Amino acid sequence: MSEEYDLETLAVRSGTLRSQFNEHSEAMFLTSSFIFDDAAQAAARFKGDEPGNIYARFTNPTVTMLENRLAALEGAERCVAFASGMAAILATAMGLMKAGEHIVASRSIFGSTVQLFSNILGRFGVETTYVSPTDPEEWRKAVKPNTRLFFVESPSNPLTEVSDIAALAAIARESGAWLVVDNCFCSPALQRPLALGADIVIHSATKYLDGQGRVLGGAVLGSRELMEAVYAFLRTAGPTLSAFNAWVILKGLETLSLRMEAHSRNALDIAAWLESHPNVERVWYPGLPSHPQHQLAMRQQKTGGGIVSFEVRGGQAAAWRVIDNCRLLSITANLGDAKSTITHPASTTHSRMTAEQRAFAGIGDGLVRVAVGLESVRDIRNDLARGLEA
Repeated sequence: MSEEYDLETLAVRSGTLRSQFNEHSEAMFLTSSFIFDDAAQAAARFKGDEPGNIYARFTNPTVTMLENRLAALEGAERCVAFASGMAAILATAMGLMKAGEHIVASRSIFGSTVQLFSNILGRFGVETTYVSPTDPEEWRKAVKPNTRLFFVESPSNPLTEVSDIAALAAIARESGAWLVVDNCFCSPALQRPLALGADIVIHSATKYLDGQGRVLGGAVLGSRELMEAVYAFLRTAGPTLSAFNAWVILKGLETLSLRMEAHSRNALDIAAWLESHPNVERVWYPGLPSHPQHQLAMRQQKTGGGIVSFEVRGGQAAAWRVIDNCRLLSITANLGDAKSTITHPASTTHSRMTAEQRAFAGIGDGLVRVAVGLESVRDIRNDLARGLEA
């Protein structure tokens, strides 16, 4: 669809491919392979001379519809979908890097991403240097002659730190590196990193893109040239998104804008209330004026998003009491769901990091992360109050 349409319309209608039955809702193509008209067509498809579906490990019409829709939403030339967000990050690194090269990454990223960079890619000769997400000069100083990739989450997990994407993009260009932005917390409904200068956008589609905690999925978006290298890894290695999961995420995208507005509205209410609570030492939420990068966030993002983190007085024991006394909020590490979730990052999402790594990233033992859902904000607030009063 043309760029003349607004994001809300693109989220509902872009990318649709109809079969001979001319269905209104996107079809789900559950098949492992596709039949060719003749041997010549099969050869042309495999060689790449003729477009079309070949084998569901790397071509499927339902997955293609999701890829085209996400590309429209992010303003990207191409999207490649994957089985999970971590598979998308792995494919980006494996498709674009080789042994002996270097990554500069924010120290405030998902714990599994740290494990991937440090413990898996590190074994294959890819070095990673971790720097502040909010100080562009640290990124500049960390650059080496073999630096290939900049990697950042903005807002970050779990402290919602906001990086200056345009500034990092400029440094990456000067350094001959590509800037990769994990846009999971915002989704394209709130932030479009490519428009700010990033080269690649990554999503865990498991989160807000699905929006109801139903399936796993991931995506990488950028220029056709860069995505061809990422797609080549998918085609060979096979971290494939299923047609069923792609269809579920397609349905989720139809309500993305509405949901993100509601998540953000509820989260701002909860963050402001937490900030005044006597048992809370500090609140991190980009929509609050007290957030260190509030003004930057309001320039880069449409709203503050749905994630609120706060430090409870009393360390881990107090944080666990808050969590254990909530009756409504789900105790789970997932986020982006219609249902509000609550977790203790130091012992869950970031538990495989060393204590020193967590301290370096600012993740304290009293930190609690809430992914604010779509329930009544009064009920969410009352549930947290029950925990905090315990």
